[in-house]
Amino acid sequence: MPQLELTDFPPQIVWLIITFVILWLLMAKIALPRIGVVLEERQKKIDDNLDMAENLRSEAQAELQKYEEAISEARESARSVINEAARQAMRDSATRHAELNDSLAKQVMEAEARIKSAKEDAISGIRDSAADVASTVAERLIGMTLPPETVVAAVNNVLKKVSK
Repeated sequence: MPQLELTDFPPQIVWLIITFVILWLLMAKIALPRIGVVLEERQKKIDDNLDMAENLRSEAQAELQKYEEAISEARESARSVINEAARQAMRDSATRHAELNDSLAKQVMEAEARIKSAKEDAISGIRDSAADVASTVAERLIGMTLPPETVVAAVNNVLKKVSK
């Protein structure tokens, strides 16, 4: 193998040193500064993105806070509307209840008046019938006709005793 011969070592070492120096200069003066610039730009972009993300996060937190406040306000508004509707329903119910009570009271009074009138008509009819029957019975039993005023007074007296 030719590279392992001792006579060829010094020129190989010289060329190794020359090549190493050239490569070192190229890397130090050209490649590494460019890589440094690229790394700095990349770091700057990452920092900008992190700042933007932090800003967006704080904006999102603010929006979330506004959203929660809006939800809270909407709930309070809904509660107040529901409470007002319940109060209105209670007032309407009380009004309708009072109207219904008045209407039923009037109907009860009218019914009582009709019942009283019917009762009076019935009692009057019973008095007339009782007076006719009593007059007929007295005429058959005693053979005389009693005056109608006396028969009516007697029937009224008996009805008063019965109704007590």
